[in-house]
Amino acid sequence: MKETVKIYRLDASEAKRITSSVNEPHSHDYEELIIGVTGQIEHFIDFKSNHFDAPFVSFVTKGKVHQARPAKKANQCEMWVIRFKSEFIPETTFQLYSLYHNNATFTLKPGMCFQRLVTLCEMLQGEMEQAGPDYGIVRQLLSTIFTMIESERRKQHNNETLVEHAPNHKFKNFLAILEENFRKDVGVEFYAEKLFMSSRNLNLICHQIFQQSISEIIETRKLLEAKNLLASTDKTISEIGYELGFKEKTYFTNLFKKKTGQTPTDFRKEVKMMIS
Repeated sequence: MKETVKIYRLDASEAKRITSSVNEPHSHDYEELIIGVTGQIEHFIDFKSNHFDAPFVSFVTKGKVHQARPAKKANQCEMWVIRFKSEFIPETTFQLYSLYHNNATFTLKPGMCFQRLVTLCEMLQGEMEQAGPDYGIVRQLLSTIFTMIESERRKQHNNETLVEHAPNHKFKNFLAILEENFRKDVGVEFYAEKLFMSSRNLNLICHQIFQQSISEIIETRKLLEAKNLLASTDKTISEIGYELGFKEKTYFTNLFKKKTGQTPTDFRKEVKMMIS
């Protein structure tokens, strides 16, 4: 995507076109937010496929393999699709990684809040259609959309531990450093030193937000990328392991199987069967 931000409204005819076209699992070099107003979506993401009826929200992070099949329900289908570069709202993007990493799509209750989301999308589209859109306004509207989504998510899932209840500035910095270095063969101390804090304190923050240790989060990020590479490339298991900082193929294979229940080879075969 060449644009910094792009927004469009998907209707029933566009949904039919997407569903009937070649639409294989793929990844993007941008972030994507889908807001389902009416209709339904079959979403293959995080290597699972589920159906969601509108109203729903789905956030697809950059590089995540997914496949979306929108469809009509009750003869209606309307969805807003917003695509943007990570650097456009970087602080929000890092928060989104933690909020959506295990739950890319969730349903919302219809009502005033959801209608306001639609209004914000219309305002965002209106600004983008101007001859010279004010990207300050666009950035504010997009941030407001995510703030409103998270507000509604808190109401529906009030027992969850949320990012804003933790010292998230350190966690956001950790995520930024992780994205730059997860392919390297570096451990907990590397990240703690980069953040000028002890491994113990960083672990406390990670447990508070992710309910995982630093090591587990690093492994999760590496294995997610391994799944993406297994699904979308023809690289060998050894090449993928080496690219992700694993010096021994055996160690990479054993870790992958321990965490996923499958060997990398078996996972690749299963994904190719699902795609076909």
